Amino acid sequence: METKVALIGIVVENPESVMKLNTLLHEYSAYIIGRMGLPYHKKEISIISVALDAPQDTINALSGKLGKLEGVSTKTIYSK
Repeated sequence: METKVALIGIVVENPESVMKLNTLLHEYSAYIIGRMGLPYHKKEISIISVALDAPQDTINALSGKLGKLEGVSTKTIYSK
């Protein structure tokens, strides 16, 4: 199956959603190339970027599940 490289940008405004977010990322860990998280204490948020190499449906599924978490926003960009 053809895969794409993508980057999911995640902003976490609700710290109570972090455990669910980490569980989802663990479920998709076979597709994750790398991850970087930055706590931004001034605004009380966390900014996370996740690079993936996966089928487009898999990327869409993960991004959708993350975006449904309370206080979590996502945006996904794809390589050509």
